[in-house]
Amino acid sequence: MIKRFTLLLGAALIFCIAAACSNTPVKQEQKQEQEETPAANQSETRVMKDMFGGVTIPVKPKNLLVSSSNYAEYLIEMGVAPQYALVVPEIEPDYRKPYLEKNGVELITTQQYDFNYEKLLSLSPDLIIVPGQGMEKNVYDELSKIAPTVALDANSGMHIAMSKLAELFDKKAESDKVLAEFDKKAAEAKEKIHQAIGDKTVLVLRVEPRRYRYLGPKSEDDVSKFFYETLGLKSPELIKDSTEWFTPLSLELLPEINPDYVFLEKRSMEDYDSSDSLKELEDSSLWKHLDAVKNKGIFPLRTNDFIQAKGPIGTSMLIDYIVEKLVP
Repeated sequence: MIKRFTLLLGAALIFCIAAACSNTPVKQEQKQEQEETPAANQSETRVMKDMFGGVTIPVKPKNLLVSSSNYAEYLIEMGVAPQYALVVPEIEPDYRKPYLEKNGVELITTQQYDFNYEKLLSLSPDLIIVPGQGMEKNVYDELSKIAPTVALDANSGMHIAMSKLAELFDKKAESDKVLAEFDKKAAEAKEKIHQAIGDKTVLVLRVEPRRYRYLGPKSEDDVSKFFYETLGLKSPELIKDSTEWFTPLSLELLPEINPDYVFLEKRSMEDYDSSDSLKELEDSSLWKHLDAVKNKGIFPLRTNDFIQAKGPIGTSMLIDYIVEKLVP
């Protein structure tokens, strides 16, 4: 009996040891697979077509840099926060710096219309996204030496750029939701404005050093479309067919244009001061006799708040400002 018990105990011990030995490699293999899977996902790539052809990009970039703070806002609002965004402090809207920082974006100060390639290289981005429209090929080539670069087939306008960014990051549903909410707000504002001012005319006038320009109502630019299509503002008859973005204007033409309202932009840029031109305009008798001036229909418009503040947040704030000025 004792002998039989000893044999059974020995067999059980051998079985347990064998089972333990057979299980150990399985657990180690499973652990290795779990550790390797994320790395495999991180290295996954796909080919994206941009303004200059095909570019191989990471599916899930870990160090994303965008050259436009507008693009950073679009991405954040659809749930993709870039690690870096290039900013030009002189032209950024007031809300954007704290907004980007709150969402974990590091702001890289740069000069307008310029890239510091050495600085960008030091950031080690694994993907760079830039507006493709207006991008020079030699600049694109230099950026591509730093990291895969997508020159998006878009400018900085919200609807087109945001939709294309959504394709890039598989965020179409999120993008559609944000844009639908914005379009609803814009449509409501358009109706309020129409009810308040009817067919009264609106001029967007830009003041620059030594010259003045007005926004062309039929320009293909997204800014023109915002004022004269999205919000349905009526252009003065004399310039209603202008297709240029900003057209040079002689002050002698002002009495003929004679708008009911003027949104007046003193243009902001680096090392750029329009103060003398603004004073010359406001001192002009031609200006003082406009209906808009006499009826207190002149409203300041900051470059930062309508050129650079494009986005679900910035453009919504601009809508609020325009409604505030035009609707009693």
